[in-house]
Amino acid sequence: MALHSRRGIVRVAALSAAALAVFFFDGGQKQVAADIYRYIDSRGVIHFTNVPTDPAFQLYMKEGRRPEKHAVRVPTSLYEPMISEAARRHGVSADLLKALIKVESDFNPRAVSRAGALGLMQIMPENFSSLQIRDPFDPWENIMGGTRYLTQMLRRFSGKLPLALAAYNAGPSIVERYNRIPPIRETEEYVEKVIRYYHAFRK
Repeated sequence: MALHSRRGIVRVAALSAAALAVFFFDGGQKQVAADIYRYIDSRGVIHFTNVPTDPAFQLYMKEGRRPEKHAVRVPTSLYEPMISEAARRHGVSADLLKALIKVESDFNPRAVSRAGALGLMQIMPENFSSLQIRDPFDPWENIMGGTRYLTQMLRRFSGKLPLALAAYNAGPSIVERYNRIPPIRETEEYVEKVIRYYHAFRK
């Protein structure tokens, strides 16, 4: 079942009759008969269910509560081998990659930003081809592609981490224009957060 709205398509799958009744008639905001889970697929379709059969589904609404602000995350240890291998292949710190993923997606492999960035390291669709990404929601492909892009930014900015991180967030052209972290509050805070988490992971 799919609902069309100004925000796109919402697909509701496998909801119980009681949960469906409350979800549709109360807008999914009041008490429901069961926990509701959701995920957004690569086409931007939002899937809801109260009987998740795939780990891609994440908790959206607990029984009797409003939607959770932060969905349940897969344990970060699941990605440790992938992060370590990406770091080894590209010669960057695994702790830096963890910090970047923490800030970008909070280790949510199904994350989708308002700008359309996808997956753990929030890759924009226009970069998929050059970064050898076919499925941005595949953790391995996303981590390898994101690490590849980060190393490109590090080389482009002569190993200066703050500038490379600013370029990862805002794009390299605007960083080159200012020849420093651009005066964009989001980017300034982004660089600060990644470096803070980087030091925390190192400890």
